[in-house]
Amino acid sequence: MSGFKNFLLVAVTVVLTSANTDVKNTYTLSKGYTVSIHGTSNLHDWDENVVTVTGDGNVDWNGDANFDLNAMNIKMVVNSIKSTEGSMMDKNTYKALKADDHPDITFVLTAPVKSIQVGTHVIAAKINLTIAGVTKAIDMPVTATSVAHGNISFEGSKAIKMTDYGITPPVALFGTMKTGNEITIKFKTVFAISK
Repeated sequence: MSGFKNFLLVAVTVVLTSANTDVKNTYTLSKGYTVSIHGTSNLHDWDENVVTVTGDGNVDWNGDANFDLNAMNIKMVVNSIKSTEGSMMDKNTYKALKADDHPDITFVLTAPVKSIQVGTHVIAAKINLTIAGVTKAIDMPVTATSVAHGNISFEGSKAIKMTDYGITPPVALFGTMKTGNEITIKFKTVFAISK
């Protein structure tokens, strides 16, 4: 009888251990994010804000000292982009970004970032950036701020050329405002453990 009890104890321990290894620390983008696009033109600089952004990630905590960022995906809805130049610029932006065929801009982490220390540190993120249906691999320095087993914030910026993604820089004000080819995407995000 004692042998059977020992068998049950071992079996339960194995099941519980297996269940624990399958637990994923899934994180979800919280409200309060800011994602913006900064550009230039022949008249003046301009800015656009991305209103609708979603995201998720996967994190493994290595005790209380550091964590591994295994996955991260961020999706920005093109038709939620709002410009400081008004609705005409918005429409030209949607057209330039081919929103009907490619409604989202996406950031996807392509390689895990290991042993990120708790606190504030700059990490080197390897990302696939997809705009207007064109995907490019980019390297991006990102500032990660974390509390052990708690929220993690990511902040960074990346300058890109629109033509690298097959985009014709949009115009506004009946063609009198012509945007420059280079834009800078900036973001401040906070990810929280999914409930």
